[in-house]
Amino acid sequence: MATTSVRPNLFRRVAEKVAVESEPGLSSTQLMLTNHDLKPVEPERRQWGPWNFVGFWIADSFNINTWMISSSMIVGGLSWWQSWLCVWLGYAISACFICLTGRIGATYHIGFPVASRSSFGIWGSLWPVFNRAAMACVWYGVQSYIGGHCVYLMIRAIWKSWDRETIPNTFAPGSGTTTADYASFFIFWVCSLPAIWFPVHKIRHLFTVKAYFVPCAGIAFLIWSVVRAGGVGPIVRQPAKKTGSELGWEFVKGVMSSIANFATLIVNDPDFSRFATKPRDALWSQLFTIPIGFAVTSFIGIIVSSSSTIIYGGDPIWDPLELLEKFLDDGNSGERFGVFVIAAAFSLAQLGTNIAANSVSAGTDMTALLPRYLNIRRGGYICAAVGLAMCPYNLLTSSNMFTTYLSAYSVFLSSIAGVIISDYYIVRKGFLEVKELYDGRRSGPYFFTAGFHWRGYAAYIAGIAINVVGFAGAVGAAVPIGATYLYNLNFFCGFGVSAFVYWALCKVWPVPATSDRWMEVGDEIVDLRVAYDHQSESQEDEGIESESAGTGKKVVATDVGKAV
Repeated sequence: MATTSVRPNLFRRVAEKVAVESEPGLSSTQLMLTNHDLKPVEPERRQWGPWNFVGFWIADSFNINTWMISSSMIVGGLSWWQSWLCVWLGYAISACFICLTGRIGATYHIGFPVASRSSFGIWGSLWPVFNRAAMACVWYGVQSYIGGHCVYLMIRAIWKSWDRETIPNTFAPGSGTTTADYASFFIFWVCSLPAIWFPVHKIRHLFTVKAYFVPCAGIAFLIWSVVRAGGVGPIVRQPAKKTGSELGWEFVKGVMSSIANFATLIVNDPDFSRFATKPRDALWSQLFTIPIGFAVTSFIGIIVSSSSTIIYGGDPIWDPLELLEKFLDDGNSGERFGVFVIAAAFSLAQLGTNIAANSVSAGTDMTALLPRYLNIRRGGYICAAVGLAMCPYNLLTSSNMFTTYLSAYSVFLSSIAGVIISDYYIVRKGFLEVKELYDGRRSGPYFFTAGFHWRGYAAYIAGIAINVVGFAGAVGAAVPIGATYLYNLNFFCGFGVSAFVYWALCKVWPVPATSDRWMEVGDEIVDLRVAYDHQSESQEDEGIESESAGTGKKVVATDVGKAV
């Protein structure tokens, strides 16, 4: 009996010990909905000004994936300037979507997991959040493995003996990696861990350093390649390989691939914009920096790859790391030092991108999945552990199919974005009762039916359904040509259908806590406590369904106080 009674006490003490910081006075239900990292950001941590967002996106644009973004378009039949135009247009459209979702975070200082509760429900939001977290973990492993290739080049620039051909390989031939590559990957993974430790409002300094160092290294690589080739190469003189409607659809696919590459960031931009000092700090800085930064990086990638055709002959080398490895093979000591510096810059680029797009995103999402015991830091380390355990080199053995699956899956996030943007801008007209987003009682305006918002899920499924046949075609199935054409417009189709269906359903069956006019009350939030007061605590278990108690409720100016 004594042993039996001791164990529950021991487990309770351990659970209390590992529990994260949370506001006192929370109910047991609220402990499943909030902690310090999920609450609205207090003024002291709103430290991201416009130049921090500029540095953030410049830093994010300089990574290996962006460098190669135009390659698939040129291989698909576009000329270099047509593919570059696709990048400009695609990322300009992406920037507009980023600003739309980012404004929610910048105004109310809440992240994506909390913002999605108004459109999917208090508990229904967990599925979109889980989707985003899973994608972030997969991409963390993939991006880390690419960063490991940068580390491989850095070490090999110092010691020629660090070579995958000479170091005994303990991995199977079809595994997709070697001992040297895996060791480099592990070194990058370990060196990334300290960066996860810092809170989000502090890591802006990492992006500032990256925004200065990495572009300079990229420009140096460009000049080095052009000088060594004695010109920019044949790609810039190569005309488009397709004409007529084929050229038009290839152009559309190029634009959509640029947008799809940004789908995950479109959904979770509030995770960063909530740290903005003022809402406008996250507007113009993102709207202009995103298309400019990604277009400049893509342009450098096009010219460098074009130059490689002259230097080495044959097909252009689109992977900058592969080209650097060739420079390393036939370079002198000075050129080896140049490879080391550029590889170090690319390594920093991968680190920054991994932290921004994957670690912080996964950490924030996991915080919402288990807020009693997880915060952003712990979630980030779980993401890193999953990225290591998933053995990303196995996925990269068939890189083309893997990229197709990931890109196609990211398009499904367009349905989530459509529901959230339609809810905030059209249905609620900018009004959110922030404290109620942490309210787990059935009387809360965002509880809907059993914590799930059926309108949001119906719109979400409709946005997926419009693309699902075309998605099957993208992975090899035989589908009608009409489905393929629709899938070529995948993001717009998913976003547009889900946004329209959500608005229509809310028009027929109105939701509570909406406004008759545009009314953002983020500036009114001065009391960041979310615990129930004594009067409302007694009502927690009354069992009032918000669908029946508050259906169609409209708010007026006097309701602003409810937001705090």
